[in-house]
Amino acid sequence: MNVVNLKERLSRFSTYWDPKIVGELNGQHVKLAKLKGPFVWHSHEAEDELFLVLYGSFTMEFRDRSVRLCEGEMLIVPRGVEHRPVAEEEVHVLLFEPASTVNTGNAGGPLTVTEPERY
Repeated sequence: MNVVNLKERLSRFSTYWDPKIVGELNGQHVKLAKLKGPFVWHSHEAEDELFLVLYGSFTMEFRDRSVRLCEGEMLIVPRGVEHRPVAEEEVHVLLFEPASTVNTGNAGGPLTVTEPERY
């Protein structure tokens, strides 16, 4: 049982779209990530994803609408829903999702992180 200082952990890396595991519970990973620019359109067949904005703001695009998320706000993307986060400026988020979740879901590609680092 260790205290995790989120700001300190975020200061350890500068890469975008590269989630880092900072905790685990009940088969779930708690991850930190920095976002900037557009991500890939993707979905997760079997996993819901929680996005909590710690710093900045970004838009979560869906095929039928867009949702703006600001600091202190969260959004749960249900499994199977195609989405794409887009961040105009650097954003820091906390992600909560099943340990099996791959960041690019069904899309794959160069931004895929199959085994996130533990920080």
